[in-house]
Amino acid sequence: MIEEVVKEKITLQGKDPKQIEKQIVNFKNGFPFLAIDEPATIGNGIEEITDAQISAFEHKYASATAEKEIVKFVPASGAATRMFKNLYAYLEAEDQSLDANPFVKTFVSHLKSFAFYKDLEAKLAENGLDIKDLLDAEDFPTIVSYLLNEQGLGYGKLPKGLLKFHSYSDVNRTPVHEHFIEGLQYGIGKDNTVRLHFTVSPEHQTRFEEHVNQLKEKLANQTKVNFEVTFSQQKPATDTIAVNMDNTPFLEENGEILFRPAGHGALLENLNEIDADLIFIKNIDNVVPDRLKETTKRYKIVIASILLETQVELFDLLEKLDDHPSEETISAAASLLENKLGLRLSSGFNDLSESEKVAFLQSKLNRPLRVCGMVENTGEPGGGPFWVKDEDGAFSLQIGETAQLDLNDSKVAKIFRSSSHFNPTDLVCGVKDYKGNKFDLLNYRDPATGFITQKSKDGKDLKAQELPGLWNGSMADWNSIFVEVPLGTFNPVKTINDLLREQHQS
Repeated sequence: MIEEVVKEKITLQGKDPKQIEKQIVNFKNGFPFLAIDEPATIGNGIEEITDAQISAFEHKYASATAEKEIVKFVPASGAATRMFKNLYAYLEAEDQSLDANPFVKTFVSHLKSFAFYKDLEAKLAENGLDIKDLLDAEDFPTIVSYLLNEQGLGYGKLPKGLLKFHSYSDVNRTPVHEHFIEGLQYGIGKDNTVRLHFTVSPEHQTRFEEHVNQLKEKLANQTKVNFEVTFSQQKPATDTIAVNMDNTPFLEENGEILFRPAGHGALLENLNEIDADLIFIKNIDNVVPDRLKETTKRYKIVIASILLETQVELFDLLEKLDDHPSEETISAAASLLENKLGLRLSSGFNDLSESEKVAFLQSKLNRPLRVCGMVENTGEPGGGPFWVKDEDGAFSLQIGETAQLDLNDSKVAKIFRSSSHFNPTDLVCGVKDYKGNKFDLLNYRDPATGFITQKSKDGKDLKAQELPGLWNGSMADWNSIFVEVPLGTFNPVKTINDLLREQHQS
């Protein structure tokens, strides 16, 4: 139990003591590991799409979505500090020679290849500095400082969405700009409108809005397509308590209890406020120049088309289950669950009465639906697709993060090593039921799938807690379809030098 004085502090800081008490119990007991049974693979949980199917989807997509509200939901919060970790370390290093800093050597050797080069050159010139002279003099710390710090471009404190990523003849684009262009390719829906939603940090929202307003006006004039852009912030109420290593609340120097953002799982609250027929979810940094967008467009159309086709069958069966269902309807509903929606029924299903089967099928079919792209595993980080044993004895398709798996268990480690694919945060969601009502997504998460991590603050160790991941435990009770998509749809930017990859050069 939390002491009364601690409860008072928690309440004064705007938190719910009962909720915080549950979080402390999680610290003490830990979260259970995910009970993976086998990896989802091609033909066993992951669908492989043929060229003929792709062609058919592309042919029908525009008409199928003309009256649909489509939203691109883009998590874009937080500064891009981790992108520049190596550059910050260089500025602190005693030996600032390029031989001692190969990452920086690559960076400065290809400086002109970055989309922000001319901006950096201009900013240095404003302060009486010539970038060519600095390069000739090997004054690389000054160049790096002007990229990162406030007297220069201030990239170290900007979010990824506002950094210049890609060069073009007429303009250099940010990821936000690229998401607008992507939206034109597969996100035009009802009222000839592209709808985008960015989750942003409070300190960055004004700059996002300024950038977005410029893009909206320019692109709307060029394309004669409407753009509707909304923003939300990660809700402070989703922050979780930090604790000392003995599970007591971690106190800051001013005596207040430390609460920390609870990972991308906290964005379930933001997603839950989106009312749309189709919601695409894709990370802010996973964008490519125009010359490579065709693959992205094609497979976004594929996963959305699969969702829409599945909904037609799903909704029809749910309506039939409402109205004196036949054995044929019950059989078709069970088949859809097992062969399409990522659920293997337990052996006990056949022992149920007809009314019990109907009630069970209704509860399982009438849930949010997601179609997730899966790319071949090449060693990149990301959640893997697995068949997981549920509490009722059935098996369901889930995306499991490494932190959720007991890799000390030899059987689990073997299953993990044999996994062939991972999810690159590439999914489309259907969040309305067969009667047109929006689901409350908070009812379909698994609270037991959070994470505990070890951090530090002010030189002291602490434990932090993340809520169930947005496309992991937060969607644990959704119906799921996993589809193989090409590796070319996944082009993240984790470090500044990733922008030198061929996939990010125009």
